[in-house]
Amino acid sequence: MDSSLLPSEAYREIFQSMSEGIIMVDEKGEIAIANPVAEQLFGYNHNELNGKFLENLLPDRFRKGHMNFRMAFNTDPHPRKMGLGRDLVALKKNGTEFPVEISLSYTRMNGNLLVMAFISDISQRKKTEDALKQSEEQLIVYATELEKKVELRTEALNASVNKLEREVQERKKAEEEAKKSLEKERELNELKTKFVSIASHEFRTPLSTILSSTSLIKQYSDKGEMEKAGKHIQRIKSSVNHLTMILNDLLSVGKLEEGNVKAQPESIHIKEFFNEVFEEVQPLLKEGQVLELQGNTNSKSIESDPRILRNIMFNLISNASKYSHVGKKISLICSQKDSHIRFTVKDEGIGILKEEQKHLFDRFFRASNAGNIQGTGLGLNIVKRYAELLKGTVTFESEYGVGSSFTLDIPIK
Repeated sequence: MDSSLLPSEAYREIFQSMSEGIIMVDEKGEIAIANPVAEQLFGYNHNELNGKFLENLLPDRFRKGHMNFRMAFNTDPHPRKMGLGRDLVALKKNGTEFPVEISLSYTRMNGNLLVMAFISDISQRKKTEDALKQSEEQLIVYATELEKKVELRTEALNASVNKLEREVQERKKAEEEAKKSLEKERELNELKTKFVSIASHEFRTPLSTILSSTSLIKQYSDKGEMEKAGKHIQRIKSSVNHLTMILNDLLSVGKLEEGNVKAQPESIHIKEFFNEVFEEVQPLLKEGQVLELQGNTNSKSIESDPRILRNIMFNLISNASKYSHVGKKISLICSQKDSHIRFTVKDEGIGILKEEQKHLFDRFFRASNAGNIQGTGLGLNIVKRYAELLKGTVTFESEYGVGSSFTLDIPIK
């Protein structure tokens, strides 16, 4: 190798002190020089790499293909990362393989091409990624198991509340352990941690209510105080409904994230559809709250997905009830404009602060004036994404302390 091709003394100090491995090769693939970090990465003594061919640092199965890559780079040299979309593996002197990340650049000295390879050992990163993947798989298993178990325990609630509570606590503990080891790796893991935190928090209150009410029912039944026992039965039903709503929100988010929700349009008779919705949400209304249907449309029926539309309307109406006081009116206003139909749910509730309105459809967002009102902060995010599946939009107007109105516009066909 011509010594005139080696870096000048002016750059030698920088070359030697770099924190990543650097190897410089000529057009034939012969190593001109390697810095101390590169020699350490590959397990060679000082200057032992000089004069060797670059392919000696690769496992046998990759050497032939790499020669073709090297010649292609010599033909059209330009700075770039090597092996995009592939896992790169290098070979130490002792025969050990290890994963690497390589960036290529080049220079010319005395008319000769010198290719510079910047090499990093990513063994630790690979271990962390494997741990992350394993943890994500565990999170999916936990979520699936929880869904199945909750369905079974709803049918035999009195016999299974304690066991469900333990499983929720175990899942939370597992999530917290996963968070400690993975929170610095991906933004996705941070989102899942928040997801679990809210879910477990929202489970506690209804489960505690169910547990205390089941104990009190027996006491009142033994004393013949059936009216008091009946009130606690209603508390249990309300808590079960709340648990079901939480699970539906969590499952809807998961299915939407995975792209498993597709609109399946069919003919919907508007009046019959909303009679069913009204009947379904009636048990959730607070004392004295009245739900009114107003307006009229030219269309008696529309073409849309009734399952998705029911989910949207149920969410908006239940929110209107939840964030309104007892005795307040909730209005559902129907109107038609050209090829679109509009449904507006209007309440006389607590409203939303103007400075917080821009975050209303964000996942996990809860307004500062929500107080102790139960909720996961997922409902309106789900509504917005469901509206998009129906090729529609959802908008709102709100005045703090006066009330809010949410409007869904979807095509008639």
